[in-house]
Parts: sequence; structure tokens; C-alpha cells
Amino acid sequence: MPGRRRRTARSTSRSRSTSTTRTTTTTRREAPARRSAGPTPERPVAGPGERVWVLAVPFRAPAPGAQWRADLQAHVWVGRELPPELAAYDPPPYTFERFLEDELNDTARPVPPGRPLVPREEQATGAAAVVASAAAGHRVFLLGDDPGVGKTGTAVLAAQEVCELRGGDRVLVVADRPAAITIPHWTRSIAGFGDGGLRWCVTTWDRLAKVAALQRTGPRFDVVIADEAHMVRHTTTQRWKHWKAVSGAGRAKDVPFVLAATATPAHTPLELPYLAPQFAQRHGEPLRAWADLPAKLAEHGFHVERGRYGWTWTEDADARRADLTRLQGWLAEGEPPATLHRPAPWGPVSVTGTPVALTPAEQAAYESEWQEFRAEMQLARRARQTARGRAALLRFRQKAGLIRAQATVDWVRAQVEAERQVAVSVEFVETAADPIREALLDSGVAVAGIYGRDRFDVEAERLRFQTGEAPVCVFTVTASISLHAGELLPGGRTASATPRVGLFHQPRFSGIQARQVTGRTHRDGQVSPWRVAFAEDTVEEQVARVMVERLAVSGSTAGADTSALREIAELLDADWLPPVALTE
Repeated sequence: MPGRRRRTARSTSRSRSTSTTRTTTTTRREAPARRSAGPTPERPVAGPGERVWVLAVPFRAPAPGAQWRADLQAHVWVGRELPPELAAYDPPPYTFERFLEDELNDTARPVPPGRPLVPREEQATGAAAVVASAAAGHRVFLLGDDPGVGKTGTAVLAAQEVCELRGGDRVLVVADRPAAITIPHWTRSIAGFGDGGLRWCVTTWDRLAKVAALQRTGPRFDVVIADEAHMVRHTTTQRWKHWKAVSGAGRAKDVPFVLAATATPAHTPLELPYLAPQFAQRHGEPLRAWADLPAKLAEHGFHVERGRYGWTWTEDADARRADLTRLQGWLAEGEPPATLHRPAPWGPVSVTGTPVALTPAEQAAYESEWQEFRAEMQLARRARQTARGRAALLRFRQKAGLIRAQATVDWVRAQVEAERQVAVSVEFVETAADPIREALLDSGVAVAGIYGRDRFDVEAERLRFQTGEAPVCVFTVTASISLHAGELLPGGRTASATPRVGLFHQPRFSGIQARQVTGRTHRDGQVSPWRVAFAEDTVEEQVARVMVERLAVSGSTAGADTSALREIAELLDADWLPPVALTE
């Protein structure tokens, strides 16, 4: 029969059996033959003076003239210049689509220079440790620095040197979600620290399938950076399958150097399959011997055992400490070591910008609001109506924040899944606090609310967050509340020790206010990094930069902080200066 395997006499006799204890005859169904994948489709080719453009088209968005290529998992268009109707889908540098485009053309498109970033000493020394590990022939390096030490910069610098050492030129970065925040963060870091003339591909764990599909027929990567590497701690997921394809975790030869970056590698030793290649190398054993990590750990004397519902780790504290010490020794006791961990010292709060890449629809809405704001400002200036100008500015900031609300929700959920508690600072209730809180509640995440007049019992909500009952706190206040880990609570209780991270949903006008807000979690010896969200390539980006710069000096020169208002007024192209009272 066409499409089925021919059954042999041997297979037929095996498929039918009659038991002495049964009165029925069982016939085993024959599985359908596996379909052939067929020939690989030819890649698109550009004619003289043309280019193959690979587009980042959102799901179900119209892309007239572009062709969807299943083999590339992307839309392509061939021509001299990208037409206006497709220009919104032109991908930024270092993204998956841009990487694929450069692979399909004879020459790569030039990349505009980024804002220069100066490596900190910790990033330079960290990169040197990674390079030494690669030079020694290690397969995987675990970068376990605490948040705020600078793992991103360390990874970018190290990748450049490792490629020069190994003679490669392709780097894959797998970042955490949401893509609208994490991808711009990495691409800006690459541009800022320098791309080293390499071909970078930045994607997220949720989009790894596209890269894995490309690996089957396309070029392989020389360095793979796994940001938040604990995302592949379970081998029963599709994500692990794709990770094996891109990282070479299942191969013994022709593999990239893997830099696994995470401050929280796993809950137990059983959740470290992404480090198994390095463990195998450390013991001089074949990789296939470590394919079943739990069984191999049991063989090496770890306190793990197979239970009814899978492998489990002992509850004995002393045995756990012994296992962890031994495990760390496998990575740290080599010469050179294959891991690095540096705690974040108590000091100035780490505040970094978090650009949000708007979708074409969101970008259009943002531009519309921006033009409306500028027109309203022009009328206010001509009539010398300061109140009208302040109202226009308020409306614009509210609408801009509402456009980015979903990106904030996605980022917060990712942090909660990474076992962090999140403090979200907002300025507006109806267009920020309420939408963010309601979306998180709808997704099953408990949220403490400290905003709105008489809407919540502030102390009760604060204690819900501090005890860990609610992993997220959305608040508008800037002072007089404590949200840091380990706080001594009323009644002698202690706040949860879960690490805190903070997010400014909107950049503040005042550096003093910003420092007060970060002090809600970054206090009493507790380190808590903060991020400032803003729409990429908009005026919000300029406001955020001024806020961060002023924040850096507000601690020592608080009185000079109000000068930021004049700078922001200039950035907003406004010739009036709102009084300080409006932002305090």
C-alpha cells in the first residue's frame, strides 16, 4: 500500500499473539511511514544591484509584496530598496532577521554606530576569565555574577575575544523574554561595547525554534551566550530540544563555546543539564555518558535517587551542602576555572535603561500622540498658557506609558518566573497602575497595590509584598515605605529573602524622586538593581538618559538636581519651564 511500510512475515507474526490466559487476539497497528522532508528549497537570490531583505513582520500583519519562506521562518523581499509599505518591518541590527539577511547576501549592511559604553573593571576582568577558560578548551563557562555586576558587558567583551581566539565570526545570544525589552537591551550593549566585526544574532528563548531550524542547513555559531541559562534546566521541553541543536549539547565535535550567564543556575543539581558537556570534559568521559545527568550524579555519589515521580534530591541540609560544594568544585577548581561568581557589593544603586521596541502599530500610535502633543504645545506657547502646556505634557506621558503597558507586564512575569520579587514604579493610575495590575492578576500573578487615594490599605498591601504573598508591588509613592528583602517586620517577622528588582514604567523627571524610589528596595545592605523602561528611538529615551545621569549625582548634589527640568524641557522642544512643584 502506498505510504506504508511493507509488512514482513516476521513482523506480522509478532503483531498477532494469542495468550493462553486470554480469549482475544490483539493486532498491533502499523505506524505510518515517516514522510521524506524532500529537497531543501533554494535560497532567494538577488539580481544585479538588488538585495534580499529579511523582514520582521508581526503575526498576521499585512506585508504586501513580501514572501513568507517556511524554510527561513521569515518574510523576504528582493529588490534594490525596501518599499515604504515594508519599511516598518526592517529589522534592527543584530536581530535574527538581520543576521539571516546578512547570510543571504554577499555583503552585510552597515551598522550605525551605537552610544559608546565604557567597560567597568568587573566586566574586563570577567571577560578575561571567560577567555582563559575558552583558551583551555573548555566547552561551557558558567558566569554567575549577581545582578548589577555587569554580565551583559562581560559576555559581549568575552565573545569578541573568544571568536578571535578560535577563528570564528558568528555569535548567538539567547535572551530572556519579553523580546521587546531584552532584545533591544542586548543589541544596544553590542553596539555600545563594539561588535568586533562579528555577525551577531540576538533572539529569545521563546523564539529559539527559528534559529534551531536554520542550524540544520545553515552555518553554525562559534560562540553561544545563554542569558538566564536556567531557562533550559528541564530536558523534557521543546526548548531543550532547540537548545541542543544550537549549543551542540548533544554533539562531541564541531561545537560552539557556550557562555551560560545566570545568577540562579538551578534549584537542585538535577537541573543542570546545560552544564553536562563541561562535567563530561572535566571527568574525561564521553558526552553520551552524561546524557542522563541524574543517573550520572547518582553514580558519582550525589544524594539523589529515583522516586515514583522522577529523580529527587535529598532534604538533608548537610548532604545538600556537600553536593553543592562538590559540584562547584567541578567548575571552579580547574586551572583555569570554568565558572565565575562575584556578589554585588553594597554601593550605589544600579539603574540602567531598558528600551522597549514598539510594534509598527504601537510606533504609529506613539507618533500620532507625539505630533498631537507638539501641536498642543505650539498653541500653548503662542497664547502663553502654561497650564495648557502642562496638561498636554501630562496627557502625552500618560498615553505613551499606556502603549508600553503590555511590555512591562511581560517583563514582570519573566522576573517572577525567575524567582524574583518586582517593584514597579508608576506615575499614573488609570493609564499605568490599573492596566498593569489587572493584566498581571489576569495571568495569575498576585499583585500588591500601593496607589490611588483610599483604594488600598497601604500597610496591608506592603506586608503582602514583603512576606512574599504577592511577588509584585505596583506603587506610585516615592518615599516612606520599605520594600527591601530581609526587613524586620512588625511582630518580629522577617521579610522574604527573595531578591528584589525594580522597574520605572515611566522615566522620572526628577533625579531626586528617582533616588527615593530606588531606595524602597535598595536599602539596609540589600542590593536591588533598577531599570528604566522607555520607548526606543523616542523622546522618552532622552528623558530616561537625563534621569539616569542626574540620578548619579543627586546623592551628593541634591540641590542641583532641578536643573534636569530645564534640560528635559529643551529635549521636549518646549520654551517654557514647568515649576518644580509639578514634578515633586
